Amino acid sequence: MPDDEFSSPSVPSELQEPPLSTELAEDESPPAESEADITAAAPDVLADSLGDYLNAQWRRIKSGESGALPVIAGLIVIIIFFQAERSKFDSAINLVDLFQQASIYILLGAAQVFALILSEIDLSVGFALGVGGMVIAELIAPPVNFPWWLGIICGVGVMAGFGYIQGTLITRLHIPSFVVTLAGLLFLEGVLIELAQIDKHAVGGVISVDSGSPVFKLVNSNLSVAAGWIILVVVIAVYAAFSIRRAAHRRAKGLTAPPLSVTLFQIGAAAVGGILLVYVCNLNRGLLTPLKGVPYVVPFIGLVLLGYSIFLGRTRTGRYMYAIGGNPEAARRAGINVQRVRRLAFVLSAATAGLAGLVYASTLGSVSTGVDGGDYTLYSVAAAVIGGASLFGGRGKPLQALLGGLVIGVVYNGLALMGISAAGQFIATSIVLLVAAAIDSLVRRRSAAGV
Repeated sequence: MPDDEFSSPSVPSELQEPPLSTELAEDESPPAESEADITAAAPDVLADSLGDYLNAQWRRIKSGESGALPVIAGLIVIIIFFQAERSKFDSAINLVDLFQQASIYILLGAAQVFALILSEIDLSVGFALGVGGMVIAELIAPPVNFPWWLGIICGVGVMAGFGYIQGTLITRLHIPSFVVTLAGLLFLEGVLIELAQIDKHAVGGVISVDSGSPVFKLVNSNLSVAAGWIILVVVIAVYAAFSIRRAAHRRAKGLTAPPLSVTLFQIGAAAVGGILLVYVCNLNRGLLTPLKGVPYVVPFIGLVLLGYSIFLGRTRTGRYMYAIGGNPEAARRAGINVQRVRRLAFVLSAATAGLAGLVYASTLGSVSTGVDGGDYTLYSVAAAVIGGASLFGGRGKPLQALLGGLVIGVVYNGLALMGISAAGQFIATSIVLLVAAAIDSLVRRRSAAGV
């Protein structure tokens, strides 16, 4: 077909713009970003020194890419406030109790992150916690008497299967996740009551966990003082070796890598945080008998979050989740099996809620039909959003659930020490959640405007 059939209509010569030259004049140059702007885009790998790294991070903060800094700053302010009001807030026994209380919120927040990344929501996680904990408690108690590890596998597996059913309904029938998971919330609430009625050992709808069981000891027992320090040294050494080796490997392949000073700074920051945590936990917090050591639940939460971080940040499927959350149609056109990845997200969300049920059963030593599933669902959203996960999809990390869960735990713990009623605790948490959502919205608007 002749080319002129596709040519644009003729334009009078006086309205035509002069053709662009294929070469720029010697005194002209295309507009380009400054070197500082380019470094700020990825300071971890593009900074030439520790000073450049810190300057680049400051430029990112001023441009609205503040990351976890507002959450960390807010957490510090809240801690200072409660410490000023109640001197017992920073006592070893209270801080360790705070870690244990926040562990449930952290896991629920991590569960919700998988849904939020895809711009979805899972309203069933609160009662998934209850059913998962109930299944584990029933299986390891008489008359079933499963080994504790098999009971945990079955409880988490049951919830993973339920998550698969929810994900299938959402992807196959195209029912909004809000509706499917709301139905799941109601369904699991009924299942929880039915399980307690079936089990003849459930007195008053309560199934107790034997105090000698490893399930009970997860929250209520501690590592030895020496074991806590040894594990910390091993973890920091492995992290340092991995970080230094990874940077050297990238340089050997001609890729950008952070300078050694930046890598050492990050390792040092992680080491300081770990040392403070282990030091506080190893202080004597017993009243009549000595009580020291890091609770088992602390490394347990760390392993779960580490595994999820590796999955989302280092695997192809994890990166697919972010791509789908950012632009599902573009992800589909790129050849990503969008429906399969979305189903997997709900499987992981429900399974993580089952792990939260394990921690819940260990914390109370029992599981009952009185689980506040609705409240726990709201806490899961609050922990994820307060930590920095976006309600609009495409952004969120498991470690952000750690920050969000700690914020909620600190707020409830501090207000309880001040004698504030449950009504005041709910109101305070709602204000913190609104502030976090407002920050998320402002950051997105500034990023879209290119400020």
